[in-house]
Amino acid sequence: MELTLEKVTHRYGDMPVLQDIDLRIPTGEILCIVGPSGCGKSTLLRLIGGLERPDEGRVLQDGAPPPGCLNPLTYVFQDFALLPWRSVGGNVTLVLEDHRLDGDERAAIIDDVLARTNLSAFRNALPRQLSGGMKQRVAIARALAVNPAVMLLDEPLSALDAQTRELLMEDLVGLWARQPFTAVYVTHNLAEAVRLGHRVAVLSRRPGRLREMLEIDMPLDERGVGDARLDSVQQHLWHLMKDEAMAADQELLDV
Repeated sequence: MELTLEKVTHRYGDMPVLQDIDLRIPTGEILCIVGPSGCGKSTLLRLIGGLERPDEGRVLQDGAPPPGCLNPLTYVFQDFALLPWRSVGGNVTLVLEDHRLDGDERAAIIDDVLARTNLSAFRNALPRQLSGGMKQRVAIARALAVNPAVMLLDEPLSALDAQTRELLMEDLVGLWARQPFTAVYVTHNLAEAVRLGHRVAVLSRRPGRLREMLEIDMPLDERGVGDARLDSVQQHLWHLMKDEAMAADQELLDV
């Protein structure tokens, strides 16, 4: 399923947040969205996911969801959003409980996504027993359980330390390589954007406008820490954003 945004504009009261955003997200692509603080990245994700409606413009879905899709759009959040009284398996099962699946179907889905996220041995563990990286793996497994057409990831690794972020990025690349999925990935971390994005959309300072669309012509599984080509792309992104990032930071401090 492909997503298209046409002239999407949004405001909160009198404050303009996004202005005339045109985007196309084809099937099987990971699009990363970066920009200065307060430029509307998370708002854009909510508009794509239907949690809010744009004041102007349209968000269109084109094409059929994949076979077996139980929820066309699904989120992965920064704070994991796990139920502390449910086990790993119970948290993943949660998203299947409103669907008409028999016990064998549900069990097969849970077994599959736990195996794909290396969580099979932790099925009965509670969230309090898990590290931050493991909790986010549970959140990713839960998202995969509904076989979404598009995954919407809102800074999913920002609460994790650098080593855990690198491990989770490798996990995401591995998941995509085994079964490509479509994703919109919001991040403030440029290293994540160049590691995971087939393309990177750079938003301007608020109101967020599409300043540049950068295509990274490298297979995901060939990207790694210290790659000079990725470092060059990351430096280019920072040069694009530096002045506006400084201005946005001062604006936030002045509020």
